[in-house]
Order: sequence, then structure tokens, then C-alpha cells
Amino acid sequence: MVRRMLDADASDLARMTGRELLESIRAAEGRTLVAEIIAPSPPLLGDVTNAELARAFGADLILLNMFDVRSPRIEGIASAGDDDGFFLRTYRNASGYGEGKGDPGSIAALKALVGRPVAVNLEPVDAEEAVLGPRARVPEGRRATTENALLAREQGADMIVLTGNPATGVTLASIVEALGALRGAVGPDMILAAGKMHAAGSPGEAGRDIADEAVVTRLVEAGADIVLLPAPGTVPGVSVEQVRGLIDAVHGGRALAMTTIGTSQEGSDEATIRQIALWAKSCGADLHHIGDSGYPGIAVPENILAYSIAIRGRRHAWRRMAASTVR
Repeated sequence: MVRRMLDADASDLARMTGRELLESIRAAEGRTLVAEIIAPSPPLLGDVTNAELARAFGADLILLNMFDVRSPRIEGIASAGDDDGFFLRTYRNASGYGEGKGDPGSIAALKALVGRPVAVNLEPVDAEEAVLGPRARVPEGRRATTENALLAREQGADMIVLTGNPATGVTLASIVEALGALRGAVGPDMILAAGKMHAAGSPGEAGRDIADEAVVTRLVEAGADIVLLPAPGTVPGVSVEQVRGLIDAVHGGRALAMTTIGTSQEGSDEATIRQIALWAKSCGADLHHIGDSGYPGIAVPENILAYSIAIRGRRHAWRRMAASTVR
């Protein structure tokens, strides 16, 4: 029997297939916290990765944003060319991770550090919607192509998330199209999540128009295991009632729902975070996402903890923080 995410240790998570990880999340009944990290941002603590910091404050799953699968680099982790070889020596011997799992700049090395599943964002840019400017020029290694999805899987990703950063011109139509192609390429076990946290530069898909039940159906039919929806109180006009109805539609398609904070409110005060958390949970969220822009590259760590305590109480929040990655 798969252990629910609340109780799963690092060794349990390292052994899970994609389908088992989904079942573990489902069994946790809305108490799974996803922390997004900007991979190329300098670590807040200098010599400790932002992912480790997020994990220490209670994250169950790490989501890498702006991670280039063709030039894999997570700031704070040594690359394969570094002289000391510390990460090569250490993580080839780490439980559940051996040779052939990617170099120390890759996702697999980060998984060994944090003892948590790691997801990566890929962006299906719609050329007709992309605005002019630096954000529209998404590097090839961050685009939602089948080649990049296979590279992410090879480097150790447990989940691929199809979404868009601000002003990149990612549309729901481009997400659905990429989702179908990626599902065929990576096979049935890889977890695929899809949806929008905000408009992502598409003027016609902003505010309340960011999603409806027809969109949810299209995403699930195209192969999404998890559908992303803005948390109530984040995107302007997106209410508890709207999100609750959309999550009912997600669950009707037997997928999971992840509410997201993609509007930099991860840098707000703890009372705001607790309110968003409770709204999201009352809507039926299976996973709760907190974004990467509290400080550059990571949510305010105290807000990660505040969200964690709000959705599962001190006991489980503290256990997640305290349990060793070698368990």
C-alpha cells in the first residue's frame, strides 16, 4: 500500500512510480504543499539551495521554474565540471540515486539533497500571442517540446508542469496541444500537470476568463493528471465559488487539482497566506502551490511554513520539517 504524502519518508518517495506518487498525494486529502523555485536564482542563504530551504520549511514537492533542460543548472549545486567532486561522491551513494541518474547539476542531484519529488516547468509558447520583449524569448531548453520532456525525465523529473511565466504568450490552446504531444512521448507513468497560474501574457485569458469547465475537460482529456487553477484571492476576479466549481469538474474527470499562487503574493504577510490557504482547501484543492517571488527565486520561507500549518496543522507541518532525508 502506498503511504500518503503526509507520512512518506524520503526513501518511500524515491521508490514511488508516477502513478503511486499521485495516489500518495490523493491519500493526503488536500495536505500536499508545492514550493516553486527559480533554478537560476542565487540561493537566499548562499551555500544552501533554495529548494533545501523550502523543504526545511515544509514543502512536500519542489517545482523548478526557468530550469533549462538543455543546460541543466540549479544554483547552489556544483556542476559536473567542478573540481571538488563533492556532489559526485556524495549523491552517487545516496539512497535511491545512483550512476546514470544525471550529473550533479541535474534534477536527480537535487532530489538527493531534499528527499522530495521534483517537478519542472516547461512552457508551450504560442507564437501568435507572445509579446515583444525579453520574457517572450523563452530559451529552447525551457519550451514544452517532446525532446525537452524526455530530457527532463532522463534528468530525474517526477512531474512536468505545462504553464507559462508572465508575458510569454502561453495560451490554454498551446498548453492543450503540447500536453497531448508530451503524453504520447513520455508514456503513461510520468505525471503531467497543466494550466495557468495567471494570464501569462495572453490578454484574452486573464482574470475570470483564465479557465472554465470546458478548458478543464480539454486538459483532462489531453492527458493532464493534475490541473492548475489560480487560488482564490490571487488572480483578480477569481473567487472561491468559481474555483470550487472548476475543481469539481477536475475531480469529475478523475484528475487532481492544484491551486496556485503565481501573483507574487508569496511575498505578502502570513495572514494573507493563511486566508488563501483556507480558501483553496475549502474549494477542494489536492495540492497547494506557493510561488517563487517572495524573495527573488523563492517564497518568503515563513510563508511556506504558515501555509503548511494552515492546511495540515502543526503536527504534520513539524514532522515534514524534521524528518531526515536519510529515512
